[in-house]
Amino acid sequence: MKTSLKSFLAVLMLLSMPFGAMAQTEDLDPENTLYLDLEYGRVVIKMFPDVAPNHVKRIKELVRQGYYDGSPFHRVIEGFMAQTGRNGKTGEEGTGQKIDAEFSDMSHYRGMVSMARPDDINGADSQFFICLGFSPHLDGKYTIWGEVVSGMRNVDKIKYGEGPDFTDPDKIIKMQVAADVKE
Repeated sequence: MKTSLKSFLAVLMLLSMPFGAMAQTEDLDPENTLYLDLEYGRVVIKMFPDVAPNHVKRIKELVRQGYYDGSPFHRVIEGFMAQTGRNGKTGEEGTGQKIDAEFSDMSHYRGMVSMARPDDINGADSQFFICLGFSPHLDGKYTIWGEVVSGMRNVDKIKYGEGPDFTDPDKIIKMQVAADVKE
């Protein structure tokens, strides 16, 4: 009985991890990998150009423009998600360039990166969120374009809060496409 419970808990723990976290980060395509640096450390995101090609293309354009550098995590809800993507320099909520939805059969489990949007299904712009827990109610309603494959412990340290009383959110220090980094 004790062995079965231990096995069950081990499987449950594995299922709560992002699938990519079990893979080696050295195997990642640098052109489709993002480095998101926080004060707590680096977060590595594997992008899915085969699942959401237009979203991945737009995210890379914004990253290369430095759009996300200094962007606050303005909505962070424990066990749900950490949202960011306002312009880190101007504070504007988006770029004004909407992206049509690219829904897939992927699920919003812990570590998945997905686009935020208003009520308009095709209204995604620059804001995105990282799932902090399993959120299947978002499936088929928001475009998943990547997953955290390293550094989820740093995402877990982001301060919780939202709304007008959330005056000191954590920010993205720097966000880069791995292919552009000379380290």
